[in-house]
Amino acid sequence: MLSLEKISELLGKESDTLLQHQSKTISKDLLHLPGPDTVNKIYQPSSRNPQVLRSLGQLFQHGRLGGTGYMSILPVDQGVEHSAGASFAKYPAYFDPENIVKLAIEGGCNAVASTFGVLSSVSRNYAHRIPFIVKLNHNELLTYPNRADQVMYGTVEEAWNLGAVAVGATIYFGSEQSDRQIVEVSRAFARAHELGMATILWCYLRNDAFKKDVDYHLSADLTGQANHLGVTIQADIIKQKLPVVNGGYKALNTGTSSYGKLDERIYTELTSDNPIDLCRYQVANCYMGRMGLINSGGASEGEADLAEAVRTAVINKRAGGVGLISGRKAFQRPMVEGAALLNAIQDVYLNEQITIA
Repeated sequence: MLSLEKISELLGKESDTLLQHQSKTISKDLLHLPGPDTVNKIYQPSSRNPQVLRSLGQLFQHGRLGGTGYMSILPVDQGVEHSAGASFAKYPAYFDPENIVKLAIEGGCNAVASTFGVLSSVSRNYAHRIPFIVKLNHNELLTYPNRADQVMYGTVEEAWNLGAVAVGATIYFGSEQSDRQIVEVSRAFARAHELGMATILWCYLRNDAFKKDVDYHLSADLTGQANHLGVTIQADIIKQKLPVVNGGYKALNTGTSSYGKLDERIYTELTSDNPIDLCRYQVANCYMGRMGLINSGGASEGEADLAEAVRTAVINKRAGGVGLISGRKAFQRPMVEGAALLNAIQDVYLNEQITIA
């Protein structure tokens, strides 16, 4: 178990900024915070049927974080999204789906998220041992030139038949095909709820116009609105990249262009420059935490992965999020090391000294 001192050491010069920060933007008193009673307190009052509540209960009760209201998920869909060679060349054992599931189990995760092919190939041996999350759609990178689009790779019924507890999907908000993706995913999530499965939405932004002086794909205001669209289609859990900048709406409203709607209080009252406050704005857009926010663990950068993973977990937890979904940092290293990294993420959520800001 990582001590607070070790976590502080990993955070380095940001330790005080992240561990001592008290938010003066959106009060924690307004948030629906994670806890042992998350399913009863947050999801039960909704229109979700008892089968969905049971599935959510399975997700929240499994693994090292079981019963805390927090989640640690291993996602491995990069064999499609980033190409199998680029994803698994460093450790070819992960071409075998069984090793992906084994890593999630060894790492004490709440669930494993992957493709139809990966999970169906080992479902009879593992669907009863760890909750499965089937990723329904993907962006394949063989079309030339590459394009930002998400295509369905199977049906919700197939996911249910292989024993999945939940389904996941991506919408590229802001892309040319976002309208079609919204309709497809909305219908798929409605069907999943009918069958009793939980739903997780990857709320990503994709538009070349968002890349100006900085990359506004990671802007708190734009990602926050993407989250709000995600909970609008009744996703149970939102996956989002950690915000690192702000002011996307402002940047896209320069000169003669007009984009969206904004209020200056987004920047002067609802957020600050502190990473925790930027993430809290994402949480607020998930109906003040009624639908849980999990942040992405990001790409693997080698030796810095442990510190980066712990940093992201601290920000998410102190902002009011419900966990982390970390793939490449875990599977692009030997299984023992990958499991240890996943455990380090979980240690942040298990540490009672790290509180909501």
